[in-house]
Amino acid sequence: MHRYLGREPLLARLQDHAARLEGLQRVLAAGVPAQCIHACHVTNLKDDTLVIDVRGSAIAVRLKQMIPTLLAHFARAGHPLQKIRIKIAQPEAPPARRPPPTRTISATARARIEAFSATLPADAPLRAALETLARRSRE
Repeated sequence: MHRYLGREPLLARLQDHAARLEGLQRVLAAGVPAQCIHACHVTNLKDDTLVIDVRGSAIAVRLKQMIPTLLAHFARAGHPLQKIRIKIAQPEAPPARRPPPTRTISATARARIEAFSATLPADAPLRAALETLARRSRE
């Protein structure tokens, strides 16, 4: 049972931090132009430095210009900050993977590759690569 001691205070601290970030997000929403708020998200607060992730470099530039105004806005709302960092967020969806290239080889070459790969040990990386090449190739 001693392994679980100390987890509840950690959970409480994390919940408190998450609630603080939600409150800062609401303050941010009231302080930025309406066309920008959909792309701005408070992601962290550490040592009086607020980190805001922004989708798009144009909005990031605009918010960087607004940092002095935003610092004053947060101070009026009861959150005195020393610094605001604007980061351009990475896209959420990973880029689409391209399909493997189609390799065109003759039937004779394919047969020779298959025959040669059959002479290699079953666990040889070269054998696996040659078998893949032969399998994916088209005439």
